[in-house]
Amino acid sequence: MLAIQVLLIAVVLVVGIVLVRSTAGARHQAVRRLLLGALVALAVASILVPTAVTAAANVVGVGRGADLLLYGLVIAFLGFVVSSYRRARHLEETVTELARRLALDEAPTPEQARHHEGDGPVQD
Repeated sequence: MLAIQVLLIAVVLVVGIVLVRSTAGARHQAVRRLLLGALVALAVASILVPTAVTAAANVVGVGRGADLLLYGLVIAFLGFVVSSYRRARHLEETVTELARRLALDEAPTPEQARHHEGDGPVQD
């Protein structure tokens, strides 16, 4: 085994472990772990047997294994962008809802507003 293969496998495994540690719901987390496990296995296999990636590329009609990997990474990146966008939108909606609720909770009552403006009775 080449040194670069050991390094790449180590990096793939570390990234896989970091990505598995999630706080999402149980079903989402299970699916995520299964897909990530498959990705890690494929990454390790492609590092150990690079000709297998070229053979797989030829089966699907792509000339080189590197091109197939690039196409896969583009698809994965687009999935990441869509997922990040959806998460950001959800967070924006949550922050907006919380800000509205906080504004209503901290808003003065009509009596407090009148008293503050000087319209209420004078108290000593």
